[in-house]
Amino acid sequence: MSIKQKLVNGVRTALPSSAVRKVEETYRRSRVKLVSARYGNPARHLRVIAVTGTNGKTTTVNYINEILKEAGLKTAMFSTAVIEIAGKRQVNDMNVTVATTQHMQGFFRDARRAHVDYVVLEITSHALHQHKLATVPIEVAVMTNLTQDHLDYHKTMEQYAAAKAKLFATEPKFIVLNRDDSWFDFFDQYPAGAQKITYGEHEEAEARINHVKLYKKGSEATVVIDHQTKLELATAMPGKFNVYNMTAAAAVAYVLGIELKDIVEGVANLEGVPGRFERVVEGLGYDVIVDYAHTPDALEKLLEAAKSVTKNRVILVFGATGDRDKGKRPIMGEIAARLANRIILTDEESYNEDPQAIREQVYQGIEAAHGAAKTTEIADRREAIEKALSIATKGDTILITGMGHEQYRIVNGERLPWNDGDVVRQILVKG
Repeated sequence: MSIKQKLVNGVRTALPSSAVRKVEETYRRSRVKLVSARYGNPARHLRVIAVTGTNGKTTTVNYINEILKEAGLKTAMFSTAVIEIAGKRQVNDMNVTVATTQHMQGFFRDARRAHVDYVVLEITSHALHQHKLATVPIEVAVMTNLTQDHLDYHKTMEQYAAAKAKLFATEPKFIVLNRDDSWFDFFDQYPAGAQKITYGEHEEAEARINHVKLYKKGSEATVVIDHQTKLELATAMPGKFNVYNMTAAAAVAYVLGIELKDIVEGVANLEGVPGRFERVVEGLGYDVIVDYAHTPDALEKLLEAAKSVTKNRVILVFGATGDRDKGKRPIMGEIAARLANRIILTDEESYNEDPQAIREQVYQGIEAAHGAAKTTEIADRREAIEKALSIATKGDTILITGMGHEQYRIVNGERLPWNDGDVVRQILVKG
């Protein structure tokens, strides 16, 4: 055990829990300020748009980025899937949404040096709770939705919501909220410095979604803002959840004064996001889609979207992550049993847990929802994908979920190169 850890343990033993939390918070804030100062406090000179929520953050951030670029603005973006500064993109292969404090400050420094007009970020509840971005002034704060996730860390939904709320408690200039989300009232209590705007299908939403049309390879919707400004939005991203994501981005652009034509074109420009409803091959007669969906809500919405555009069966290859919220595993199993036509239960990232125990917890939900007869359990993820490809016929959709864009898996504490899309292509070439 390191000297630092011994000191930390000593403090925790000597002080009450409330005092320990205060000490830890003070330490984290101080460290962030120190690292930020070392890099010249670059975020102070940037206009930052931050998106938080359980699901949809990555796609929403990418929509915002495309709209701003269409408007002729220079941007920097840090998302779970992609990092971009002034048009130079790279896949985020760090397996994190918000990187270390040092890495993030380096990103802000590079964004400042590139003279960007806006920085667009995903911000997680962990990063907010740990004050990782305490020195970053937020101009626009966006909430996508709040559903069960990360309860291994936050323990309760109330604590999870409180962590997310730290983004809005700083009174950003603009706040954008999902009016249809069940936690809307909780986040609506926080004031905006200049303007708050809501979006959704709710009749009181200020950016109201109307006339949604869903297609196999895209979505359309009419969005009416302030009861008078009409936007006809079309995107290459399928699923109703992506209608919400593009509307959130449109609402952000609207309060920033972006021209309507640039909002429409910017939304249309986003052809895809790695690992988000990503078709990894074409011309097979059936679809193979890779998606990051790793929460109950995300999995349910993905399956519903797939079923709505699939002529035949939806074949689901999925599992659950180790060292994470165990309570969501049987819930995801129940959702799979209810919505998928065939299920192949497999390993995802076990981290330091027993992968068989993880599968058993997911299977409990499958069995409880009477889905055992249509479920095949194959521990090896490559073999599971091979099985799905071998049974797919014309008109089917194969969904491979949980890993999305990621470039490696952590199994038994070991980092192993892995990408679901690449594995599919490798199997098909060999086949």
